[in-house]
Amino acid sequence: MEAFEPYPSLALALLTGLLVGLEREHSKPAPDNGRRGFTGGVRTYPLFSLLGATASLMQPAYGALPLFGATMGLSLFLAIGYWRDAEHGHVGLTSEASAMLTFFLGALSASHGLIEPVQTRVFVVSSIAVAATFLLSQKTELRQFSAKLSRDDVIATVKFLLIAVVVLPVLPNEPLGPYGALNPYRIGFMVLLIAGIGFVGYVAMRLFGHGRGLLITGAIGGLVSSTAVTLASAARAKQTPQLAPISALAVVIANTIMFVRVLVTVAVVETSLLPRLSVPLGVMALVNLVAVGVLALRDRAHRNEVTDVELTNPFELRKALQFGAFFVFILVASRWATETMGDAGTYLTGLLAGLTDVDAITLTMSNLVKGGTLAPATATRTIVLAVASNTVVKGVMAVVLGGWAFGRRIVEVSGVALVLGLGLALAL
Repeated sequence: MEAFEPYPSLALALLTGLLVGLEREHSKPAPDNGRRGFTGGVRTYPLFSLLGATASLMQPAYGALPLFGATMGLSLFLAIGYWRDAEHGHVGLTSEASAMLTFFLGALSASHGLIEPVQTRVFVVSSIAVAATFLLSQKTELRQFSAKLSRDDVIATVKFLLIAVVVLPVLPNEPLGPYGALNPYRIGFMVLLIAGIGFVGYVAMRLFGHGRGLLITGAIGGLVSSTAVTLASAARAKQTPQLAPISALAVVIANTIMFVRVLVTVAVVETSLLPRLSVPLGVMALVNLVAVGVLALRDRAHRNEVTDVELTNPFELRKALQFGAFFVFILVASRWATETMGDAGTYLTGLLAGLTDVDAITLTMSNLVKGGTLAPATATRTIVLAVASNTVVKGVMAVVLGGWAFGRRIVEVSGVALVLGLGLALAL
């Protein structure tokens, strides 16, 4: 590609300007809205980009003067347009900022020695242009999403991003503490991993709302907390018995997602466990998935009813630290149990941990296998036992809190899944 320079660079600048210009053309304000400032479109933005590329090509002969002059001229032009708009009450910098960005993308397209080779430069410039165009095109959607977020959501998310990009990279990445079981970097990473998985479900819940359909409620609730889905559904079934069938379906959907969530977590941490673990958990997920279809067909009259699940932001710092403390406890306890009681101690740890949470024990077992201190077969059985005990607890909650009409369906599905899953795990 270098042999054809500067034509590939100029073509990149032109295409970049066209991409942004097309979006801006379709976002132009109506002619009668009173705007008099800069409102460039499909022709103007490519010209800005080519202006930047031309100024950049002149640098070897004239230095930075052409690029500096073009930048100052464009800035003055945009400032005058903004001033005229501000006089008429139209305050906004989106068009001006996108024009400046397009100009500098054009300059970057034709720069030499800054981003090499040309293929890398094409990828970088194209990525920035696509990201910018996406942001420009999502004005309404982003504003609607922002309106759904509370200030607490934003603050909690910023706190976690601070931990992810500032605190996590400086944590020691070495075994410390009792039995050498504590690796601060891995512990921090696992906390962020679980919070990230939950955050995906939380954002989707905020986007679609709690009452937009049973599938969304059960599936997204299963990503965040299948136990929360069980508790909320049991309360609804107890209060309104005629909704027991549809409430039970929401729980089965959430449990199906929970099995898949465990497999995804293992895949991120230690892929060598997947061949062993995917068989029992895959069968358990399949049993629940078949049950979802059967129950959905049986209860079509309730299809439009949904179960509200009240969930807090999983990026809330205090809860994340609580999970980290529990994860550390399970990590040390499992190593102690393995050292003193062998595999039997590890299995006991899995059963006890699963009474409240499956994520911590899943991450612990995956990390121990990753570090070479636990056999994959033992880790697989322990994770399955934790999932089994968690499933049993949710079945008990469903019967006790929601009544037999509600809990019976969950117990039946969970019983079949547990028998098959535990049998396959013990056979491995």
